[in-house]
Amino acid sequence: MDAGEALPRSVPLEGASNVRDLGGYRGAEGRVVRFGMVFRSASLARLTATDQQRLATLGIRSICDFRGRRERAHAPSQLKGLRGVQVHSLPIEPRVGASLADIVATGRASGEDVLAILRRAYLAYVGDHAASYRALFQLLLQPGFTPLLFHCSAGKDRTGYGAALFLAALGVSFEQILEDYLATNRLWEADSALARDLPPELAEPLLRVHPELLIAAFDEIRGRFGSLEHYFAAMLGLDREARARLQARFLV
Repeated sequence: MDAGEALPRSVPLEGASNVRDLGGYRGAEGRVVRFGMVFRSASLARLTATDQQRLATLGIRSICDFRGRRERAHAPSQLKGLRGVQVHSLPIEPRVGASLADIVATGRASGEDVLAILRRAYLAYVGDHAASYRALFQLLLQPGFTPLLFHCSAGKDRTGYGAALFLAALGVSFEQILEDYLATNRLWEADSALARDLPPELAEPLLRVHPELLIAAFDEIRGRFGSLEHYFAAMLGLDREARARLQARFLV
């Protein structure tokens, strides 16, 4: 990392936003997360040919898609220009939309109601959807699957939690993890379709990330499993030996 370089390191693309390298953060034993190995992104459904060439130059070998089945069918990723890339479907079906429709129908919905729905989603990531994140780490631990990019639709919630887990497993401080998480609020070009027909007081919280949501997820981890280490081992397949291998691979 160059002195004074701002993190996260963005990858500018024409048809996708919030694309960035997860390298550069300081992790276990003062070592630094390698650049050019793991990337996070929003949807890849609008990639241009130039974008695909840009990703090809990064050497991307694997793409993990956290979107649900209907999301993928409605907006398939544009990857024809990426030869040899393996796409791994790790679906985390979205439930926020249906819950939003329910509260909007009451006519009394508020921004706090939106945050409550998002909070339930984050708590579900911890347990209900741990298998998708476990599969991500299994790929990261195997040779031949990196550089790897993972994404969902907005690249902010399912992807944000995944990025937080990856950095935490490497020993990155929660302060730095939050910095990466909150960078979405300046790097993501919010998709208005996600908040179509919603009043501004509901759309605004939906189209941002909120530190209290990630904090709630990590509090849930500690409350249910006692520690991050126990959660990594029990739910993500990262016992002490596997985590050491992960750190050896992605820290320098």
